[in-house]
Amino acid sequence: MTLPADNPGRDLVVVSPDDPDVVHLSVVGDTYTVLVSGDQTAGRYTLIDMFVPPGGGPPPHRHDFEEMFTLLEGAVEFTFRGEKHVVRAGQTVNIPANAPHFFHNSFDVPARMLCMCTPAGQEEYFAAFAAPVDSRTAPPPELTEEQQNESKAKAARLAADYRSEFLIPNQ
Repeated sequence: MTLPADNPGRDLVVVSPDDPDVVHLSVVGDTYTVLVSGDQTAGRYTLIDMFVPPGGGPPPHRHDFEEMFTLLEGAVEFTFRGEKHVVRAGQTVNIPANAPHFFHNSFDVPARMLCMCTPAGQEEYFAAFAAPVDSRTAPPPELTEEQQNESKAKAARLAADYRSEFLIPNQ
């Protein structure tokens, strides 16, 4: 097998979650920092730094791409195909494409994890409906109930365009 030639049009990416140019998004009360986007990886993957406060995490869902999480701080309870697993700092979990899952921080301290999605695109989905915030640990913006409902409705409307599906009614 012959490897393709190097593509000098692609650059090395070196990033810190606190760099002023990274994007921080408030998603379901969590803060997701896009470290490496699909634009930077030719669509091969995206890497997102997730700050998940106590009680945080998305609703049950599934999507047609691989998703891997490495816990950096704290612990998060993952529910995968209906079975709960506590994942702690230093552990990694891989969610196969199309498998029903969600995660929830059911502990008293914030959790931080890296999420890699392959191929990329999840960061674009989040950007399409989430509110920007100022930093990796910024609290979510104060939204009225109407604004929260609008954001949830937009996320549900766009889900299929980003190869995702919510698994609870009216989401």
